[in-house]
Amino acid sequence: MIKVINIISDTNIGGAGKCLLNYLSRYDRSVIDMTVALPRSSQLISELNKLCVPYEELDHINEKSLSLSAIWRELLKYFNKVKPDLIHTHAVMSARIAARIYGTGTFTIHTRHSVFPQPGAFKTFPIKQMMGFLNNSLSDKIVAVSPAAKDNLIEIGTDAAKIVTIFNGVSKVIKLDETEIQAIRRTYGLDESDFVVSIIARIEKVKGHRYLLDCAAELLNTGIKFLIAGTGSCEQELRARVRDEHISNVIFAGFINDIYKIENISDIQINCSYGTEATSLSLLEGMSIGLPAIVSNYGGNPYVIEHGVNGLIVPKCDYRALKNAILRLKDNPNELIKLKDGAYKVFYNKFTIDRMCSQITQLYTELASKTKKKGLL
Repeated sequence: MIKVINIISDTNIGGAGKCLLNYLSRYDRSVIDMTVALPRSSQLISELNKLCVPYEELDHINEKSLSLSAIWRELLKYFNKVKPDLIHTHAVMSARIAARIYGTGTFTIHTRHSVFPQPGAFKTFPIKQMMGFLNNSLSDKIVAVSPAAKDNLIEIGTDAAKIVTIFNGVSKVIKLDETEIQAIRRTYGLDESDFVVSIIARIEKVKGHRYLLDCAAELLNTGIKFLIAGTGSCEQELRARVRDEHISNVIFAGFINDIYKIENISDIQINCSYGTEATSLSLLEGMSIGLPAIVSNYGGNPYVIEHGVNGLIVPKCDYRALKNAILRLKDNPNELIKLKDGAYKVFYNKFTIDRMCSQITQLYTELASKTKKKGLL
């Protein structure tokens, strides 16, 4: 058995937490002896209980990447108690540092879940060399959830040989029948004939919702309805704009637990991100039931959506291109059917949860089979 600790600092269930839960729902318990370390009272705990995965609540990693008190007061003691073969961190630098101090032949992995523009200083001497040194010395392997995440790491000095790309994977979501779909549509005031465009994302500036509203304002009375699922710091600003400009074809769904319902009632999904995006889980879930997407050409989006195969790619921050792509698919049902079929095929070839789990377990197995020099760094 390979003894593995996964460490995450999230108190809420975000993208990294969902990816971890997806792996924990399917990992091979005959090979992996798994424990999770996370902040006290994290929302992830109830999900871990459902999965019967053991965990340890810590007091000093709450939403923090670096905490000296976490290293000396908790993590080193925890490692000595568990004696792991592998320590897998999710943006928790404290755990990577503690793992190196702990030594004793333990391998360290960390996953890069995000893609964002690196500050210019991070890409030039001497900060690039410092950032690269930290990544290269504190991890034996780095998992990038998209080739875009790998490129993001390399441009700040990370050794490409340390990085392995493992795409996020999800389970196929529930496929509803037509009667159920129409019933849910009615709860949002949608007619059977409405062409529904959904965006499922945190309502933050970098997710590009403003460009969706720009489209909606020019597509009034076209039979196209825009459904916004999610919450965030920009929500009230968007709601005020919709109200003040009378953009009557926009519906705010708020936070949705059963997000598959939104995916089922949609004709296409939109991703307008321009500041952070790796491998969108909502895009993958939609594809699992044949939902194509129109996405910006930012971050990991072009590695999920293939233009003309399972969706369309448009320039980021270009609402006119987005509007034209929406109209193209609404007005060409045969092309939409082709993209729906492509969405199924791309998902099953590339983004299933079983594929992701197999690749992570293979990485664990390969590292655990090696003999590592003991001691600090």
